[in-house]
Amino acid sequence: MRRLLRPFDPRTRIGKRRSFQLLSVATILLFIPIIYVRGQGNPYVYSEAQVPAEPVGIVFGAGVQGDQPGNYLEGRLNLALQLWHAGKFKVFLVTGDNSTPTYNEPKAMRDYLTARGVPESVIVLDYAGFDTWASCDRAKRVFGVTKAILVSQTFHIPRATYLCRAAGIDAYGVADPDGLHEGSVTEWMRNGLREVAASFNAIYQAIIQPDPMFLGPKDDGVAQALATADTAN
Repeated sequence: MRRLLRPFDPRTRIGKRRSFQLLSVATILLFIPIIYVRGQGNPYVYSEAQVPAEPVGIVFGAGVQGDQPGNYLEGRLNLALQLWHAGKFKVFLVTGDNSTPTYNEPKAMRDYLTARGVPESVIVLDYAGFDTWASCDRAKRVFGVTKAILVSQTFHIPRATYLCRAAGIDAYGVADPDGLHEGSVTEWMRNGLREVAASFNAIYQAIIQPDPMFLGPKDDGVAQALATADTAN
């Protein structure tokens, strides 16, 4: 038994080398999914000025405090406002978590936008965007979105773009330029580690394409909002 364990005994030189090799392989395997997801998503991530115009802008939900967007969500909404004013899209699809009566990301997003001059008629709410895949899959299958600009933070937008394109949407991502600087170093590291873990699930979702927690019936809200926007123009 001692002879079998000796090659991996950290007290020996060969054991240290073998342990380092195993750790290196494990680290590489850990980061392969996020490298793949970002490699698939990043080619479709553009700057605010360079992103192609599309009919719909999908804004992904994030934390709210009461009825007010948190820092990340406020950054996404401000960027979406700039894109809308620049004519990059006509209709907002705000998608997020409304899993309890007292927590409602889409409503907070709509209220933020309307308070800044966006007509309510061009804002469509998806109350069941419980995760990124659900938001993308429901955008396509429930709301009929086929082309869209996606709005989120830098750490999230490659995965969002990868998943929405896997769901069948011709999607282009734009990242909040302040996203990398939000919060503390601890928060930045936590977001990075979360993306590493989320990338495993993203690959599974892109390949298997499971139904979201709540799919629901088709909704023509986006089509109606686009018709309203076209009439107004």
